[in-house]
Amino acid sequence: DVQLQAYGGGLVQAGGSLRLSCATSGFSFDDYCLGWFRQAPEKEREGVSYIDNYDGDTYYSDSVKGRFTMSSDNANNTVYLQMNSLKTEDMAVYYCAAGRAAWGSRASVVGYNYWGQGTLVTVSS
Repeated sequence: DVQLQAYGGGLVQAGGSLRLSCATSGFSFDDYCLGWFRQAPEKEREGVSYIDNYDGDTYYSDSVKGRFTMSSDNANNTVYLQMNSLKTEDMAVYYCAAGRAAWGSRASVVGYNYWGQGTLVTVSS
């Protein structure tokens, strides 16, 4: 049974930091692409970052590049998203996802089969 559990969200002031974690089980972690997505109210879910554990491909969206860092702990089947210099526009529900995404679809929701429940990040100005 595949499980992804995201946690670590919370309330932070603009300029602050949070680290999100996503604990996974039930699939071959080393062979999958793991992604972080976010969805703000009335907006579409957007890709923030991914790491493909199979081929090492990584990605950050332009809006978070230089501020967010994604890492993968293959020993514990967990991925993290370190978020620094948070802005009010980063406020959203953050989801982790896993899939055998083909190159070209890894930043898109269509590349992922499994999703965590989401964790809310609130950034105050």
